[in-house]
Amino acid sequence: MVDFHQNGVVSTLHNLTNRPVEELEERLIHYSERRPMALVLPSLYSELEGPALKKIVNELKNVPYLDKIVIGLDRATEDQFKHAKEYFSELPQDHVVLWNDGPRLQEVRRELEGHSLAPENPGKGCNVWYCFGYILAACNHVEVVGLHDCDITTYDRGMLARLMYPVANPHTGYIFSKGYYARVAEKKLNGRVTRLLVTPLLKALSRVYGYDPYLEYLMSFRYPLAGEFAMSIDVLPDLRIPTDWGLEIGILSEIRRNYSTNVICQVDIADCYDHKHQDVSEEDKNAGLSKMSIDIALSIFRKLAASGKIISEEQIRSLKATYLRTALDIVEMYQHDASLNGLAYNIHREERTVELFAGNLVEAGQRFIHNPGETPFVPRWKRVHYAIPDIMTRLKDAVHEDNK
Repeated sequence: MVDFHQNGVVSTLHNLTNRPVEELEERLIHYSERRPMALVLPSLYSELEGPALKKIVNELKNVPYLDKIVIGLDRATEDQFKHAKEYFSELPQDHVVLWNDGPRLQEVRRELEGHSLAPENPGKGCNVWYCFGYILAACNHVEVVGLHDCDITTYDRGMLARLMYPVANPHTGYIFSKGYYARVAEKKLNGRVTRLLVTPLLKALSRVYGYDPYLEYLMSFRYPLAGEFAMSIDVLPDLRIPTDWGLEIGILSEIRRNYSTNVICQVDIADCYDHKHQDVSEEDKNAGLSKMSIDIALSIFRKLAASGKIISEEQIRSLKATYLRTALDIVEMYQHDASLNGLAYNIHREERTVELFAGNLVEAGQRFIHNPGETPFVPRWKRVHYAIPDIMTRLKDAVHEDNK
């Protein structure tokens, strides 16, 4: 069910008519003549063994406007890398696979480590950072870069077309678009971290600290944790990539730091969206949704502190109480919503998750207070280039040697 509301500080582009994907692709082909487009796919090797990525590749084979596809491959042996090259060889577009665990890229990593510029933690953020670096090094003609995950089980090429369109269209002026969608699948509500943590947390922070433009900005996004976005190539050199679960929030924060909200939009890319689900991991704060909630809260605390807000023990205690009351009220709203729509809803499990997140807010606050200088960000590629002038050439050569 669509709406047409513009009730945030960023533009919302809706799906009002279910416009045929062929019409969008025809326009994107035209735009690509002036603004060539690339797609980044950060992937674990294990995702090559599941059904989601195979469907994504089959859909991408029919995308006519992409000039380049860059696949970042993590946790792969040499034989698995060879299999990955064969796996993606059916893509008709020009494409390349970054073997992040291979000796050539590991040599580049060691050079970066020697200058204290390498990502400290492996993961999606590190993978994306190297892919962006390769695009800057080897794809000088590209003007628009899109990114999405490789575990989307409901993928179709219309999602990509709608995601790329706002930035690819030279008449809109957008430099960044963020995908959004309703997280409903198999007759139940998904998107637990957005529903039960981010939404009530932002409301609670507004009550504790009062009006803040950064909080207003984050609250404008329908699904701030969506992993699908597109951006102008000009964004990449100055973009600091978080390497933990705060990746999506961190990128939104970086875009706002560098650009006006007038050039940022969110776009409805799917009626139905589902992907691999994480365990809540109630017993382990270093795994699953539990770790994700801590990383996201830390990311927000860092940004608030950078804008002059004081993060203290008193504020954290007040925030926990405010968040808990706000989140429990929202749980009741979701229960009513699910009931009206005939969806399964386990209110006991939802409230247990809220209680876990409330405790994790305190954990995140204490980590920040005791180590306020800690940051998971990888340095900007512009800084890396200044520090090691030939690093881009070496990165490009390493990838090309691996792909011969």
